[in-house]
Amino acid sequence: MERFRVIVLCTFLLISDLKISAISDTLAPGQSIKDGESVVSADGSFALGLFSPGSSSNRYLGIWYNKITPGTVVWVANREQPLVNRLGVLNVTGQGVLVLFNSTNYAVWSSNVSRTAQNPVVQLLDSGNLAVKDGNDSNPDNFLWQSFDYPSETLLPGMKWGKNLVTGLDRYISPWKSADDPARGDFTFRLDPRGYNQMLLMRGLTILYRTGIWNGFRWGGVPETTSNTVYGEQFVSTATESYYTFDLLNSSVPSRLVINPSGIPQRLTWITQTNLWGSYSVVQIDQCDTYSLCGVNGICSNSNEAVCSCLESFIPRTPESWNKQEWSGGCVRRTQLGCKDGDGFLQLTSVKLPDMTDSWVNTSMSLVECRNMCLSNCSCVAYGNSDIRRGEIGCYLWFDDLRDTKHLPLGGQDLYIRMAASELSSYEKKSSSKRKRRRIIIGTLISAVVLLVLGFMLYMRRRRKTRQAYTSSIRIDNLKDESGREDDTELPAFDFTTIKNATDYFSYNNKLGEGGFGPVYKGTLTDGQEIAVKRLSKNSGQGLKEFKNEVILIAKLQHRNLVKLLGCCIEGDERMLIYEYMPNRSLDNFIFDKKSRNLLDWQTHMNIIGGIARGLLYLHQDSRLRIIHRDLKASNVLLDNSMNPKISDFGMARIFGGDQIEANTSRIVGTYGYISPEYAVDGLFSIKSDVFSFGVLVLEIVSGKKNRGFYHPDHNHNLLGHAWKLWNEGRPVELMNITIDDSSSLSEILRHIQVGLLCVQQRPDDRPSMSTVVVMLSSEISLPQPKQPGFYTERNFPEPETSSSSIRSASRNDVSFTMFEPR
Repeated sequence: MERFRVIVLCTFLLISDLKISAISDTLAPGQSIKDGESVVSADGSFALGLFSPGSSSNRYLGIWYNKITPGTVVWVANREQPLVNRLGVLNVTGQGVLVLFNSTNYAVWSSNVSRTAQNPVVQLLDSGNLAVKDGNDSNPDNFLWQSFDYPSETLLPGMKWGKNLVTGLDRYISPWKSADDPARGDFTFRLDPRGYNQMLLMRGLTILYRTGIWNGFRWGGVPETTSNTVYGEQFVSTATESYYTFDLLNSSVPSRLVINPSGIPQRLTWITQTNLWGSYSVVQIDQCDTYSLCGVNGICSNSNEAVCSCLESFIPRTPESWNKQEWSGGCVRRTQLGCKDGDGFLQLTSVKLPDMTDSWVNTSMSLVECRNMCLSNCSCVAYGNSDIRRGEIGCYLWFDDLRDTKHLPLGGQDLYIRMAASELSSYEKKSSSKRKRRRIIIGTLISAVVLLVLGFMLYMRRRRKTRQAYTSSIRIDNLKDESGREDDTELPAFDFTTIKNATDYFSYNNKLGEGGFGPVYKGTLTDGQEIAVKRLSKNSGQGLKEFKNEVILIAKLQHRNLVKLLGCCIEGDERMLIYEYMPNRSLDNFIFDKKSRNLLDWQTHMNIIGGIARGLLYLHQDSRLRIIHRDLKASNVLLDNSMNPKISDFGMARIFGGDQIEANTSRIVGTYGYISPEYAVDGLFSIKSDVFSFGVLVLEIVSGKKNRGFYHPDHNHNLLGHAWKLWNEGRPVELMNITIDDSSSLSEILRHIQVGLLCVQQRPDDRPSMSTVVVMLSSEISLPQPKQPGFYTERNFPEPETSSSSIRSASRNDVSFTMFEPR
């Protein structure tokens, strides 16, 4: 799976009362454990006992990581039947049945051992599996009962995730209702109950997301990973069972697959340096992952101006709805198939193959035979390869409509779509013309690149400067920022060897996180100075333009609330930026995690908000350049030793002229949930675009909730809509999630909520400037009443019939994006 570029904290942590006395890794019939006692696996990796999640006082029998502090819960027995006090007892019967009793000796949970054994033993294995077995028999197939057969929200290495076709046992994961309640949430992530080799994220009976079909190496709808060093995965499908499983490539790097209460599956990996769970990958990474977003016979692409389009030779069923970006009606054929009268196939490359509804598979048939089989059946509409490991062996046939197809540039497969003879002839003529134009364009680009390389080589020879370690300086001449301005920038230059040594050869343990630019590493120079190194990834969605843009801008900016750029490294293909190291990482690691945010009092929250405001004011007004950041968000605000905020990541920023207040672009950049309505829809950005992002950030800091992915049981608004609703109902205090020591702070919190709402108003002219915001936050002046915020719409995400605008506003990842929008 593609790495997701953000570091997160684990949601489910044991509370601080885990002072438990440990016994051995086994229990014999007649033995029991009481509250305060635990069973620990032989290698000490996992523990079994009673715990209270989050702020709840209820007690649950669970298994957690024992060596990772605080312990992360991976399995809960009595999810729906909590104990209300600390008098619970886990007993082992003479037949090896586990029974959890409450204080009145009522059994609230028990294992369902269906077979008996002469010498039953209960053992917590080093894998985290709680097993009931016969004596020393360690064959999992012979276990009488095991916790691995009944997952909670976590899939651990070695677990089978799927179905036993003989017994009907269905192993799937479902989220906790909240961090305080491990009862089953609204979602399930499971093997397709229709019998296909794919996993489905479901809410009730509604499919929300599909992994794509297992192609022999991985899930066909998941981008290919080129440098996965954490886990190996496989899918097993036999006459008796179908399941997915994964194993660690390095046992010293714990990794697990989880689904959070919002229904977002992600793979987390333990980062020793930060003592945090890092998000290694997220299953749903863009709006095209919404199941059947484009309807039948449509195809979704994040790289096109229009997200949805019809497959070749298909047209929208209802053009008027399609033009309004309402795609659920899907597409129909322009020309009906002629059955055996000259039909052919169009090869569509790099796609997530359609859903397997109305399909057929033969794993031994060649692709040529597959094509002929499809042509011989008048109902067959497409074919493809079922197992890419075996070349052109293995056949999928699709009948009727094609659903949930997506462009997948990294790791997609070929799909052969049936077309009428007349359509195919017309397409081939157009394709031939396109190929000619493409050859001309490629030839021109190659010539231009050659000239640029020669020019660069001559330029480098003229410089005749020797770069030595990080004591020299580099002059990056005639760089153009995104607005087209030329500027000369002089920076300290670090050579590649120095950075490589400082980061221990870019060790995984030194990795702080990853963003749109690429990975970020902690390093220590020979003089002891700590640094943060942003290394431009070769597969980065951002590139040399953003690198140059950041060098030009931040090198000239000096403010206590802006991160300091120490230098850069340009050697061969390497492009790196070297910053001052921020030991407290980014703001999102504090405000979105209950345990961490409790470390911050209201005064610290207020100082952070004020510091961000002053940093933006400097960018907009007080620096010698007027700069629009365009990607202000919690993960782009870093915190130093004293929790002072520093705005970072200027790769998307734009310079304005002295009198310029707004600009228009077709290149929309930023992060869903933070970009303003006028920018997202019309490409108009200004200082008021940053003000909108700041307002979102203020409401997130006060509430401890993310704007995107926000969920409330009483309505379907995002965080902005929720705050606006509470404000109109006279209940804004319910938004705050901050512990205050005295009531005098309450008025300050309400003032900050009001300022946040003023900043996210729909119309840019209604929003205050940052100079006004700074005054509002630091004085007692009366404030105007806010108007309706932007993106104030009820949304049904992630239901499949949701409109594109709703899905966009509810996008759940924190990755900065660059896309082209029609205007």
